[in-house]
Amino acid sequence: MPVLRALALLICLALPARASDGPALPWGQTPSATAAYARAAAVAELGRKLFFDPSLSASGRMACATCHDPAHGFSAPNARPVQIGGPELLRSGVRAVPGLTYGRFAPAFREHFFESEEDGDESADQGAAGGRGWDGRVDRLRDQAAIPLFDRNEMAMADAAAVVAAAGQGAYAADLRALYGQEVFSHPQAAFAAVTEALEYFQQTPAVFSPFSSKYDAFLRGSVRLSEPEARGLAVFNDPARGNCASCHKSAVTRDGKPPLFTDFGFAALGLPRNRALPANDDPGYFDLGVCGPYRRDFIGVAKYCGLFRAPSLRNVALKQSFYHNGVVHTVREAVAFYAERDTDPGKWYSAGADGSVHKFDDLPDAFAANIETGPPFGAGRRLTDADVDDLVAFLQTLTDGYRVGGEQ
Repeated sequence: MPVLRALALLICLALPARASDGPALPWGQTPSATAAYARAAAVAELGRKLFFDPSLSASGRMACATCHDPAHGFSAPNARPVQIGGPELLRSGVRAVPGLTYGRFAPAFREHFFESEEDGDESADQGAAGGRGWDGRVDRLRDQAAIPLFDRNEMAMADAAAVVAAAGQGAYAADLRALYGQEVFSHPQAAFAAVTEALEYFQQTPAVFSPFSSKYDAFLRGSVRLSEPEARGLAVFNDPARGNCASCHKSAVTRDGKPPLFTDFGFAALGLPRNRALPANDDPGYFDLGVCGPYRRDFIGVAKYCGLFRAPSLRNVALKQSFYHNGVVHTVREAVAFYAERDTDPGKWYSAGADGSVHKFDDLPDAFAANIETGPPFGAGRRLTDADVDDLVAFLQTLTDGYRVGGEQ
């Protein structure tokens, strides 16, 4: 982001809250640039403390970082398809934990998304794109942060007042008062807004969540060369007749020189196999339909959105241990192999009936089968060889942040 745009953003973020939001911040309406930067840094640090605080859960043992581990690209720290939470840490979640890196760039959800002039062809309607989470149901990071706080399968707090009460006992309570006013805890809704705003600021910290420090970034800067397998993998990734990965996970520098985010923030139905390890799937009538429900409510029953989930960024994908919204596979190679084999070897991926027939797309009602992606690399003829899959995995490993020129992570 250019310096002037970054400065403008920080100053806007640092402006005092409106009167309706609760107590005013402890300065005037137009802070200096120095004050704006200082406040942004202080709020982000407060957010960091909140992010790692397990007392903001009903169990007292589950922090945001419990599921969003920095060592795994702020995704799950284990290979469970979903994580365990709730008041006694006995409840199973329903979706795999999404990574949080580079999430600050997600645009607001739109049913008709057009790229900016800087990013690409602004005349092309991409369709539905944007929002946060697997179904894009909230637009702001602060609203996304509130979801696990109240989810009965996650942090399971009863309400905003319970979160504020816990925060008021935290070692950072004085920081909340200093940043949001000494009377902030007298206004529970304002205090809760302060908590989620601080969590948002922390997740907007470039050095932590979007450092652009992978080997691929060094390659784009001309500082390092890709190995032969990595270069072959990039070629397969970009080839519309083979991997076709870049159609959703953009790999090229934008027109105005910004590094790629490896997502177009769009939605797709991949026809994933049903994950029998999820307790929710013990009910044969239960289906997670993504954008059309059951957790997103504004498109309930809108058939064209059923089975669609947001394409995540592939940055730091090699640090993950569960993939796709239902956590059905657990290695990068499995995740890539699914694309290669879904239609050519369905018996490897899907359940079979008593007569031995394979039930493809068994995690989506037949009524929505038309939504499932069928273009390359899917299709009757296999477009990705085993060698291609290996090369793609090698390339995806170059997207892990923390690379140092010379080969050390």
